[in-house]
Amino acid sequence: MTTFIDFHALHTLAPSNVNRGEDGAPKTAFFGGVQRQRISSQALKAAQRKAFSQHLDDSELGVRTKRIVELVARRMAEIDPDVDSDVALEKAAQAMTKAGFKVTAPKVKKGEEPKPLTAGYLVFLGAHQVDRLAELLVHTDDVSALSKKDVQEVLDTEHAIDVSLFGRMVADDAALNVDASAQVAHALGVHAALPDFDYYTAVDDMSRADEETGAGMIGTIEMMSSTMYRYATINVDQLMTNLGSREAVVRAVQAFATTFVEALPSGKQNTFASHTLPEVVAVAVRDRRPVSYVNAFEKPVEANSDQDRRLLATRALASEANAVEDTYGLVPLHSWVAAVPSLRSEAEALGSSVSAGELIDNLRDVVEAVIPSDKVEGEE
Repeated sequence: MTTFIDFHALHTLAPSNVNRGEDGAPKTAFFGGVQRQRISSQALKAAQRKAFSQHLDDSELGVRTKRIVELVARRMAEIDPDVDSDVALEKAAQAMTKAGFKVTAPKVKKGEEPKPLTAGYLVFLGAHQVDRLAELLVHTDDVSALSKKDVQEVLDTEHAIDVSLFGRMVADDAALNVDASAQVAHALGVHAALPDFDYYTAVDDMSRADEETGAGMIGTIEMMSSTMYRYATINVDQLMTNLGSREAVVRAVQAFATTFVEALPSGKQNTFASHTLPEVVAVAVRDRRPVSYVNAFEKPVEANSDQDRRLLATRALASEANAVEDTYGLVPLHSWVAAVPSLRSEAEALGSSVSAGELIDNLRDVVEAVIPSDKVEGEE
C-alpha cells in the first residue's frame, strides 16, 4: 500500500503574465475544445524550489547547474583556503568524470581565459552531497585511487529535499537518477480565455521639462486573467525512500504544502503585482492511487455577469470529487479543505473545513502516522 497526498487548488489571477512563452505572451492550452490560460508545471516547481529557502535550511536543498566542477572546487577552497584553485578544479573534474558525468571545456570567445569544465546539461546535486565530495577531495591526494563506487556513494545518498521531491535525471549514467516523488500538473484555466493587450507609453522626463510633447517609448504587454485549477501529488513512500528519514519527510511535505499554496512564478510581477492566494485548497490522502479533478473543468465554467465564477468553479470541483467517490469507490483516507468564507459551503464535499495552518498540521500528523520510524524502505 502506497500513501499519496493529492493537492488541489482554485486560484484566481487578475490580469497578469506570470508565465510567458518565447513570444512574451501568457502560456495557453486547449482543453475541452477551448483555449485557456496555462502556467507550466516547470514554472510552478521552480517557484516552489525558490520558496523552499524560506522554510528549509540551505543544507537540505540542492543546486542545479552545469558548473558542477567549479561548484565543488569552490567548496573545497572554503573548507581549506590553502588548496590551490587549479588543483581543486582538476580534482573536482576527475571526481565528476569518475562518477559518470561527462565534463568538457566550454567554448570561449577569442581572447578570453579558459573556463572550468562543465557538464552538458543541468545537474541537480544536494548541497550536502557537494560538501561531502569537497571534503573527500580535500583529504585525497590521488583522486585516481578513488573508485567510481566511492564517488557515486557520495553523490547518490543523503539526497536534498528538493532533489527527492522533483527527481534527478542524469543522461550520462542512469545509476545516478533519482525518481521524483512529487508530480505537478500544469495549472489550467477553468474557463475559456484569450490574451489581452496593455498598450503603454513612457515619458522622457528631460523632454517633459523642456515642454516637448510625445512619448519617450511605447510598447505592448500581453496579459490574461483566469481562475486556474492547480493539482500536484506526492508519493510519500517514494519520498521516504529518497530521503531515508521520517523527520526529513515531514519537513519536505510541510514545505511542499506551504509553497504549493503561497508560491507563484514571478513573471511580470513588477508590472502587474498579481499576488493573490488560492480561494480553495483541498488535500486528499489516498492509499490506492493519486486522482486529479481536472475533468471537472473539461466543460468550461461559464458565468453570467451577475454570477460568481469562483463559486461555480468550486461547485464543479466538489461535484467531480463526489463523482470519483461514487463511480470508483476512491474515498480518501483523509480530506481537508481550506476555503475563503464565501465558498466554504460549496467546498464542503472536498473535506473537513480547516484553516491553511491546520491543513499543514494535519499533514504532519498523517505523515508521522504512516511512517512509524526512520527506516529506509527495504531495510530489515
